[in-house]
Amino acid sequence: MSDIITIGSATIDVFVRCDDANIVSVQSLGKKSEFMSYKYGSKLEITDFDTNVGGGGINTAINFSNLGYKTSAIFKLGKDIYSKGIFNFFEDKNVDISHIIHSSHTTTGFSIILVSFAGDRTVLAHRGGNGEIKKEEIDFEILKKAKFIYLAPLNGKSTKILEPIVDFAHENNIKICVNAGTSSIKKGFEYMKKILENAHVVVMNKEEAQMCTKIEIRPDTTEKKYSLEKIHPDIINILKKLKVREYQNIVMTDGGNGAYAYNGKNFYFCPVFPGKVVSTLGAGDAFASTFCGAMHKTNFDIAKSLVYASINSSSVVSKFSATEGLLTFEKIEKIMAENKDYKCQIIEL
Repeated sequence: MSDIITIGSATIDVFVRCDDANIVSVQSLGKKSEFMSYKYGSKLEITDFDTNVGGGGINTAINFSNLGYKTSAIFKLGKDIYSKGIFNFFEDKNVDISHIIHSSHTTTGFSIILVSFAGDRTVLAHRGGNGEIKKEEIDFEILKKAKFIYLAPLNGKSTKILEPIVDFAHENNIKICVNAGTSSIKKGFEYMKKILENAHVVVMNKEEAQMCTKIEIRPDTTEKKYSLEKIHPDIINILKKLKVREYQNIVMTDGGNGAYAYNGKNFYFCPVFPGKVVSTLGAGDAFASTFCGAMHKTNFDIAKSLVYASINSSSVVSKFSATEGLLTFEKIEKIMAENKDYKCQIIEL
C-alpha cells in the first residue's frame, strides 16, 4: 500500500546552456513577451551540458519519496533506449514503479531544455507516451489503496483520464491533489470544473489560472510585488472562481511574486524564499508536490505548507536538474528554524 500515487509524465531531459543566447523583449500595447534567441546560421559553443530524467510524474514521485512518503508512480514509456535510462534512474530510488505502462507502440518522452544565463529556460518537448495514457491502462485497484493521489499535468489524449480518476478518488474517499496543465485548461472552465470539484488541493501558476478562469490580472499592476497586507483584487477573484467546493484549497503561484492560497475563509500570501537561481525547471513540480505533502503532514495547515513548498522549490532552482535540490522535511524545518522571520501572511477579508 502506498501513501501517495503520482500520475504524470516521464522524460529524458537534456539540459543545454549557451551563454551566447540572447533574451529579446518585445512589447506591444498591453502585452510584453520575452524570447530566447541565437544568431541565425551560427555554430555556438555549449557552456554547460547535462542529461537527467524529468517530467511531472517523475519529479513529484522523487519529491514525495524524499519527503518520507511511501510512493508509487504511474507514467507511460516506450520500449526504447530512453526508457532504459529511466529504469536505471529508479534502481536506487525508493519509488515503486511496478505499475508504470511500458508499451512498444509509443516512444518515451524526450526534452531539450535551453537554459539562459538568467536561469530561466525554454523547453523543446517530444511528448511520446506521456500524451497517450488510456483509462484501461490504469490499475484502479491500486489507486484504491492509496491515501492520496497526485495528478501532475497531463497532455494530449492523456487528459481523458483526469475525470474518471478524480471521480474514482471521490467515490472511494481518497484525497486528491491536482496540478492542472494547459492541455486540460484549454478545454474550458466547464470541463475543468468537473475536475476541480473533486480535488482537495488545486495548484496552478498565474498564467494557467488566468487561462482557466478567463480573469486577467490587470497589466498596470503585474510588474508590482504585492504587499503582505493586500492581495490584488483580480487574484482574489481568480481564487474564488477556482474554488467550486467547500472542502477545496486553491493555490496560485506567481513566480518571483510568491504564491497565494484560498480555503474559503482566509487568503494567504507567501513570498519567495530567497536564494540563487540556476534553472527554474522543476520549480513548479517541487512547489506543488511539497505543498500537497506538507498539507498531509500538517493536517491541512495552509500557511505552514506554503512555507515548506517555497523553501523546497527555492532549493530546486539553485541546482541544474529538476530533482537534485530536493530537500527532506527535516532539512526544510532546519531552514525554517534558521529563518524565523520568513513567514506566510494570513489575510482575512
